[in-house]
Amino acid sequence: MSAPGTPAGERGARGAAVGRRIAIGVVHGGWRPRALGTWRVPSAGPVILAGNHAHNVDGPMIMGTSPRPVRFLVKREAFVGPVAGYLRAIGQISVDRQGTDRAAVAEALAVLDAGQVLGIFPEGSRGEGDFAALRAGLAYFALRSGAPIVPVAVLGSNEARGRLVPAFPPLRRRIDVVYGDPFTPVAPGGRRTRAALDDATLRIQERLAAHLKEARRLTGR
Repeated sequence: MSAPGTPAGERGARGAAVGRRIAIGVVHGGWRPRALGTWRVPSAGPVILAGNHAHNVDGPMIMGTSPRPVRFLVKREAFVGPVAGYLRAIGQISVDRQGTDRAAVAEALAVLDAGQVLGIFPEGSRGEGDFAALRAGLAYFALRSGAPIVPVAVLGSNEARGRLVPAFPPLRRRIDVVYGDPFTPVAPGGRRTRAALDDATLRIQERLAAHLKEARRLTGR
């Protein structure tokens, strides 16, 4: 695994910058994203963007509205055929969700150590997008790196009415991407025990759920 500052790490950062430009073109060309609160994303230093996940376009929506390039943890199953090369080229990180993927963990921590932005869908897989069940990975990365978490709510991506292509939201539909206030979970005594991770996960879940509720109030969705 490449450490920050190595050619491989630099390629990942450059790739993420290219991926951001591509995502901007795609999401603005296909839909009408409305980004709120992007100023809340720290302009420098390590950051974790924690998004809800109800549709395949949620990742590109965050990549295309974030003020900084994002390197997402992406399920290994997505890395197939030509898509695999593309995802790696734009700096995305393959992760095996069936167990502890040490290579993915090391690469994600390297992203944060380099002062970059790591994107995570803490629910682990696409679902209702309501932060109802979180995995401990987000808490681990936050506690281990000390990076602040910025909650991100993507609203409107899973609306089915008016779809021409079933796999995508209706074209030209408004999709709201709402960024919340950054926060840093702190484990009592700096512990990283299983109990500390579980406690941090519950506290993070409360913050993310509260942000989602406020985002729905602001957008009327």
